Amino acid sequence: MNRRNFIRSSGIYTAGLITMPGIAGLKAHPLNNGNAELAQHIIDRVEFIEASYYWPRLVGRNGARDIHGQYRNSFVVRIHTNQGASGWGLSRPRAQNTTELIDGKKLTELIDPVNGILDANLADFDIALFDLVGNILRKPVYQLLGANGIRQFPIYSGMVYLDELDEDGTFQGWDRVLTNCEWDYNYGYRQLKAKIGRSGRWYPHAEGLEKDIEIVKLIHDQFQDRKMDILVDANDSYSLDDTIAFLSGVKDVPIYWVEEPFYEELEKGRQLKQWMNLNGFSETLYADGEARPDHEVLGTMMEEGILDVHLVDIFGYGFSRWIHFNKNLMSRGILASPHAWGDRLKTNYTVQLAAAQGNIPTIEGVTCLSDDIDYGNYELKDGLISVSDAPGFGMKLLK
Repeated sequence: MNRRNFIRSSGIYTAGLITMPGIAGLKAHPLNNGNAELAQHIIDRVEFIEASYYWPRLVGRNGARDIHGQYRNSFVVRIHTNQGASGWGLSRPRAQNTTELIDGKKLTELIDPVNGILDANLADFDIALFDLVGNILRKPVYQLLGANGIRQFPIYSGMVYLDELDEDGTFQGWDRVLTNCEWDYNYGYRQLKAKIGRSGRWYPHAEGLEKDIEIVKLIHDQFQDRKMDILVDANDSYSLDDTIAFLSGVKDVPIYWVEEPFYEELEKGRQLKQWMNLNGFSETLYADGEARPDHEVLGTMMEEGILDVHLVDIFGYGFSRWIHFNKNLMSRGILASPHAWGDRLKTNYTVQLAAAQGNIPTIEGVTCLSDDIDYGNYELKDGLISVSDAPGFGMKLLK
């Protein structure tokens, strides 16, 4: 079955706007209130930690932002109960001012293991609460949520940036970009997402478009005898005309998806999709929704069959909200691939969601190394990442 038919057959389009669900008003699942083991746990300590990690190489520019660097911190919360259990996950510094929302509360007042947090105000504790429940019940998160997906998923490297430019922004040749692609292949990726959008900020307009076309062709040539899908991402740096010019320039290169060519606009999206369907890109997925998403416009784009893959961030939007949103997308034949850039933790959260529900054709891979975090048993081999069967999210905080 081809990619387009898969999208259409995985659900049906229904009338009305696809909405982004909230948390308020969710009903508790019987597993929650009826589970004596969870009911015994009361939150008695909350701690916040900065865990250091780094990418395996310096990450350069994309179409919108300057050099990203290499060394980062994950701001996390670790939650403890009176029974000696704990769970942890990504949070935000603002959560330090709202610990009264969970401290001293019964776990069953805070989260339903199937539907997620019971109050939208708990969003900064969402992932840690899921990890805590999984640790107590000795189940991985995906099993708490039903285990309706598969156990291995395609994964792409999201780390192919504009690395041909030196610190001053001077072109140094393509060797470093192609070397980075080879590194990612050897690491286990069989999909690469190449940043484009050079015409928006870093080069004269016409030269930038030519460079985007050139590097995508070079990547294709480098891997044409090996299995490698190419995705492209302009980070909203293109116009509609730029996008069409780029795709026309790489017409002989199979493009798995085109991401954020320009900020989502309904009429431009219609024109792009129509052009793609008429010019040999009917199998290329159109993905959007990562940066400052206009949910109303995106909803209409999905209903009209313009947008194929929704990208809103797994952490920024919220893990619990994604549980419900993905069900909404599945019922309408829309694919999901939550944005995970920056932090390997988000990649692994997405793997758990995919194993729980399916509907995620590929996952954003963020290769990270850390002395503070054990990222767990999420094996990446031959282009596939496997879900961890360890309790919770299957990762350990080492500090």
